[in-house]
Amino acid sequence: MLIWFVVAYLLVSVGIGLFAATRVHNTKDFAVAGRSLPWPVVMATVFATWFGAEAVFGVSATFVQEGLGGVVADPFGSSMCLIIAGVLFSRYLYMLNIITLGDFYRMRYSRTVEVLTTICIVVSYLGWVAAQIKALGLIFYVVSNGAVSQETGMILGTAIVLTYTIFGGMFSVAILDFVQMAVSMGGLMFIAYIMSGKTGGTMNVIDHAAAAGKLQFFPKGDVWTWVAFFGAWVTMMLGSIPQQDVFQRVTSAKSQKVALWGSVLGASIYFCFTFVPMFIAYSATLIDPVLFDKLLAEDSQLVLPTLVLQHTPLFAQVLFFGAVLSAIMSCSSATLLAPSVTFAENVVKGFVPNISDRNFLWVMRASLAGFAGMVLVVSLSTEASIFEMVENAYKVTLAGAFIPLVCGILWKRATNQGALAAIFGGLLSWILIELLIGEESPVPPQLIGLAISAIGMVLGSLLPQWIRHSPGHSGVHPHAHHH
Repeated sequence: MLIWFVVAYLLVSVGIGLFAATRVHNTKDFAVAGRSLPWPVVMATVFATWFGAEAVFGVSATFVQEGLGGVVADPFGSSMCLIIAGVLFSRYLYMLNIITLGDFYRMRYSRTVEVLTTICIVVSYLGWVAAQIKALGLIFYVVSNGAVSQETGMILGTAIVLTYTIFGGMFSVAILDFVQMAVSMGGLMFIAYIMSGKTGGTMNVIDHAAAAGKLQFFPKGDVWTWVAFFGAWVTMMLGSIPQQDVFQRVTSAKSQKVALWGSVLGASIYFCFTFVPMFIAYSATLIDPVLFDKLLAEDSQLVLPTLVLQHTPLFAQVLFFGAVLSAIMSCSSATLLAPSVTFAENVVKGFVPNISDRNFLWVMRASLAGFAGMVLVVSLSTEASIFEMVENAYKVTLAGAFIPLVCGILWKRATNQGALAAIFGGLLSWILIELLIGEESPVPPQLIGLAISAIGMVLGSLLPQWIRHSPGHSGVHPHAHHH
């Protein structure tokens, strides 16, 4: 029974997505939904972009093992990121009327900076989307009771998400996000309600968690423990700001005000709501400690789905898996679309500048299919957990793309030479430390990359300029629009 409900749900989702595709007439519709979305939809897409596999399986499993301190990156870092990005982008970048972040790097610095940062952004998405695909595989495996292997599930999941994203672009993503946010919030709230009934009330679970030391947020220990803690927080908080999906949400809004409030509200709901899966997963320790300890040892990501399958009625199971599939599908469609649009707009278009809009739309779709293939390869071949894949995804953009973005917006004296020094310095130092010292490094390698990137930006901009803006590109200062 459960399988058929899930299949029906998937078909309805794809149907809605394809219906939305009838509104796509040009690349702007495809990439930023024609800049027409009202605030409830912007809020829902901001929430849904982040409320994916990791929030449901990754964060909840990590919380049960490590407590609040273990989830500092997400939801604490990630919701802060959305608020900072909402303020930065909506104030300075919304008026530029551009499709991607790469466009900003080109206008502010040069074509070289545009290509380099775009590659950083695209690479960072590989791990992030692969985490979603891995979770889709996990769900098909659990729902079919092992009949569909996790690998087959991943292939199936990729095919479904690709189908509606490739036709509908941002319109399909936005409309489905709105539907899927309602389903996922409703479903998870209902499960939490059932669980609190089985554990003797919500406070009972919270007291139990507090007694077990799970509500301890700040680390105990020496200064290096604090550095690692801070590193995890900053990686997610700042590393995910130069991200196309966050930018796409903000620029799809119909006005600057909608862009700002949509992202702040979406982030706040996201922060509060991530505690629901944590609560449900922790309830498992009270309901079925024996099964639960066994799962923790084998694969902690199975805790939540197994609990739902064994301790709730069919109606609740349908709601839960519907909710989780919604969350993951809306997250993966958004994160497949973002890097593909960026790659097409900021790498391919430079080589064929006179391409017609209609043909360029096909280039975007081809990039999407190619990227989906790469993601599938990564998710089938890696052993990392969902939470680790997501945390690692943002190291690239933290070291390579964050400083040029923020300085480009907020510092008038930032130059093309400074941006190049920031990108190369940040990436090289991060990769070298990662390769040579790795886990042994007392300071997380991506933080060193961030620091060197900042130093490179300042020195490169203030020293005599050997590398100028590339000709043919006007240096646009976002401040020029503000009187």
